[in-house]
Amino acid sequence: MKRKQHLKPTCLLPMAFSTHHSTISAFHPSARRAGFTLVEILVVIAIISLLAGVVLLNIAPQIGMGSQAAAKAQIQVLSSAATTYRMAHGRYPTQQQGLEALVRKPAQEPVPDNYPEGGYLSGRTVPPDPWKNPYVYLCPGRQNENFEILSYGADGEPGGSGADADVSSADAQ
Repeated sequence: MKRKQHLKPTCLLPMAFSTHHSTISAFHPSARRAGFTLVEILVVIAIISLLAGVVLLNIAPQIGMGSQAAAKAQIQVLSSAATTYRMAHGRYPTQQQGLEALVRKPAQEPVPDNYPEGGYLSGRTVPPDPWKNPYVYLCPGRQNENFEILSYGADGEPGGSGADADVSSADAQ
C-alpha cells in the first residue's frame, strides 16, 4: 500500500502575487492581445488626422461661399429698403445720410417729413456684412446706378476673388 505524501507549500503568497501565475499570463497569447499597442493607436490617430484634413480642405471654400450668399441676401434686403424709402420720399438717401437713413430719421438735408416710427429695416441698426464690416453705400453707384450697396468681402478691401470678392447690389440688378 502506498502512503500519501503531504506536500508542504513552499510559498504562502496569494495567487495574485504568484510568480507562476504572472509567468503564464505574460506568455499566454490571448493575454498579450488584450489591448492595443502604442504603435497601433498612433497609426489610427494619423489616419483620422489625414481624413479630417482632406475633409476640411474640401469644405473650407464652401464656408466662404456661404458668407458670399448671406451678403447677397442682406444687400437685397437693404436695396429693397432703399427703394421703399425712395417711394415714400421721392428720392434715395444721400450718400452723406447713408444706410443709417433706413433705420433713423436723417439729420442731414433733405430731411423727410413723414419718416415712419420704425424706419425701413427691422432693428435699430444697419447690420454688418457677414465678415463684421459695414456695408458701403454709394449714391450714385459706380456705374451710374441710382445707388449701390456693397461689401468688400472677407478681406474688407476692394477687389479680390473667392471669399475676398466684392458683393454689390449692381451685380443683382
